[in-house]
Amino acid sequence: MLLARTVALSIISAAALGAQGATASATHANLMPRAPMATISSSASADAKFTPDRATVSISVQTKAATAAAAAADNARKQTAVLSALRSLGMANDQLSTTGYSVNPEYRYDPNKAPVLTGYTVTNTVLADVHDLKQVGKVLDTALASGSNMISSLDFYSTNTDAARQRALSDAVLKARTDAEVAAKAAGGSIGALVHLNVGGGSQPITPRVMFAAKSMVAAAPETQINPGQQTVTVSVSGDWRFVANP
Repeated sequence: MLLARTVALSIISAAALGAQGATASATHANLMPRAPMATISSSASADAKFTPDRATVSISVQTKAATAAAAAADNARKQTAVLSALRSLGMANDQLSTTGYSVNPEYRYDPNKAPVLTGYTVTNTVLADVHDLKQVGKVLDTALASGSNMISSLDFYSTNTDAARQRALSDAVLKARTDAEVAAKAAGGSIGALVHLNVGGGSQPITPRVMFAAKSMVAAAPETQINPGQQTVTVSVSGDWRFVANP
């Protein structure tokens, strides 16, 4: 039994010594300077088009009067009529939101004289979220006919741009990888594994803004025709690939 225990201890001691040697070797290896990894960097961007399915219209009522109270009362009456008319088209309350309300004094400026208060201007702006693009023209005409005298913007947007953005992302990555492959080949090698890939947020689609004249200038016109067209989403990427030199 004593011999067996001694042999076992010898084996353990040898194993321990071997482990210590391995640890020392590993420590020595970690202290050795490592050669920097060569990489090829490339960046690219790509576009994808999509068709918007909704629109927002900024509808304002602007009134003027000698006093702020009179201008506000007239404005409230006209804006109430506008909202009622829009609701008659089937627009729900959550599609109509107030985005601005201002009361501003108006002055007359004469040379060498103090400014003279001439009255007040009240502007009440409502944003209409139109879910059916076929209804945009009717919303514009209805708003102008019922009391609005300023349409400050018309913006188109899509409820889902994921598919378009993913197409743009795929194309951008392919372009960046292709450029890296070409650069690596010209440098006498090829690309290896991807080391790092950064995906940019992508640009927001640019939507057209349309300014409309006052009601008196468009009342006799036929129903306004609106064409949303297409919009573009852009995605940018940058990546680093390991450079593998030719043998």
